[in-house]
Amino acid sequence: MIFQLCSFVIGSRGWMDGMSTYTLRIAESFSAASIPLARLAEYMAELAKLLGETDHVHLNDVAEGSVLLRADVDLPAVPAVQRRVIAVRNGTAPDEAMRALNRLDDLLAQDNAVGQLLDGDGAEIIPFPGKTRPIPLSYGPFREEGTLEGEVVRIGGKDSTIHIQLRDGDKVYSGCATTKEIARRLAPHMLGPTVRLHGTGTWERLGDGAWELKSFRISDFEVLEDISLADAIARLRAIPGNEWPNLPDPVETVLDERGSSPH
Repeated sequence: MIFQLCSFVIGSRGWMDGMSTYTLRIAESFSAASIPLARLAEYMAELAKLLGETDHVHLNDVAEGSVLLRADVDLPAVPAVQRRVIAVRNGTAPDEAMRALNRLDDLLAQDNAVGQLLDGDGAEIIPFPGKTRPIPLSYGPFREEGTLEGEVVRIGGKDSTIHIQLRDGDKVYSGCATTKEIARRLAPHMLGPTVRLHGTGTWERLGDGAWELKSFRISDFEVLEDISLADAIARLRAIPGNEWPNLPDPVETVLDERGSSPH
């Protein structure tokens, strides 16, 4: 069954009454009576992010017979919303809008649906392939020696294999394991300094190109000294035979190499 979800419009009628409408059309999925309220809220939230100008987008009504949530865009915001939608269609919109575009398509795919963003005249602006999009291919798993760095936040296990949980910022590695002997040596450093784990990891390359760690067997580790960037550079400059003493701005050089320089 086809139903319309959200409306926000730019059309000739919209210019006369000071309002505009876009319609997110969802097909081959829920009926108006079966769509969960929480799911409906997710669609609305992502569409609002895609359109932007949230202070000027207002819910108007909910039509009977189908899921049709109508919202008005204040006239002063119409050009900005129009530019944003065109940029989304062209792939040049701000990151938040592009993430919302992808999230909407993900929701449709999860709901076994397809969709379209339509203008006030019913013309398609953005197609959402949803369930019909190609399934991304994953590769692997691959085994490779390497290292992981972070803070040990958990050590546990009752058999000969001890499981280690490592946190690196917002990322948590929970598939790490090692021997009892190495776990005993790691235990004093739990919730302490940054450690570098050496071992063999099993990785899988996902369809979006990201690498996902499936497991990591720890063979050894080292505790990393917590020093400032300035102290680290001073030590590098003190090593004979390197170019660091000749760099006019070593901090800027490091930031450039990491892609973090503001220049």
